[in-house]
Amino acid sequence: MTPPTPLNEPLRLRAGLAPVVHTDPLDSSPRSRVWRVVTVAGDTAVVKQLVDAPEADERYTREVTALRLAARAAPPVAPALRATDPHERVLVLEDLRHRRRLPADWTVDYAAALARLHATARPQDTGTLPRWSGPDERDVTAFLGLADVLDVPAPHGVRDELDALLDRLDRLDRLDRAPGQALLHGDPCPGNDLHTADGVRFIDFEQAALGSGLMELAYLRIGFPTCWCVTAAPAPLLDRAESAYRTAWRAATGTDLGDGREDSPKAGLVDACAGWLLRGDALVEKARRGTGDHLVRIADEDWEWGTATARERLVHRLGVVAGMTADRADLRRLGRLSTDLRQRIRARRPDLRPVPARRP
Repeated sequence: MTPPTPLNEPLRLRAGLAPVVHTDPLDSSPRSRVWRVVTVAGDTAVVKQLVDAPEADERYTREVTALRLAARAAPPVAPALRATDPHERVLVLEDLRHRRRLPADWTVDYAAALARLHATARPQDTGTLPRWSGPDERDVTAFLGLADVLDVPAPHGVRDELDALLDRLDRLDRLDRAPGQALLHGDPCPGNDLHTADGVRFIDFEQAALGSGLMELAYLRIGFPTCWCVTAAPAPLLDRAESAYRTAWRAATGTDLGDGREDSPKAGLVDACAGWLLRGDALVEKARRGTGDHLVRIADEDWEWGTATARERLVHRLGVVAGMTADRADLRRLGRLSTDLRQRIRARRPDLRPVPARRP
């Protein structure tokens, strides 16, 4: 049974709502409870409460902070925050309605809205949210360990390439406008984007952080790595979406997106996709992250998560990175290893399916 909404009288008044006459529970993650309320005046709102669990207070603070930063965007890119109750970890939000049928090129509007969300961060916001945390040496070791378990020889010098990649990803945070230059959603996946009649809005900012927007722009090409709904859009559509992101970023900030290298305008995006490939935790849902070496597990087992299995996700990412690093002298060994790993996994499991081209 769904518990009653925590919308008490003082919170309702702070939210500017008339008395509530109807309440509907909405689907949500196990980490929260969500309701839509209807008032006697006919207006609606969404009430969200983070349940009592580890890191619940931190997730609540992240969401409230991110929503307040995102409110700088015009037109909006997130629901308006109408009121909060920190003691009970409750937010009262603008009620937004998602269009049921989306066009095949929905990623173009998504990418432009994502850029405008990212651009709401300011230099003075540094410290208001955690810094984005990228792959580290443990991820590199696990990735090379997978190659070893699968008897795929790692090219000489690939470890040095991967260590240099970690350094570049760390420096990305400082390449755009200033430290804290982008407000990262943290999980910008299908389901956390609402395509409304007034444009795309993002919800559920519990994992928001500050960092380089390239790490989330990479979601489109690498296949939404933190999400149940992995997809693989056609290359021309990906190019359109990434161009829309860069155009929207330039319009919002007056600057070009800093990719880290003047000689290759997409170098930073390639690095970001390679970084996601290394993350074994991006093969499991959030509740299972940090619980073990999920890359090495793939050698002996596979598991379902949303629209693809773990091996199908990894095969897709290996193919993306192999293709993107074809003309990168500083990542050619990683590209070769990605190709070899992909071929080995597919040879062992020829029944693996390609990830879907469209979101459900």
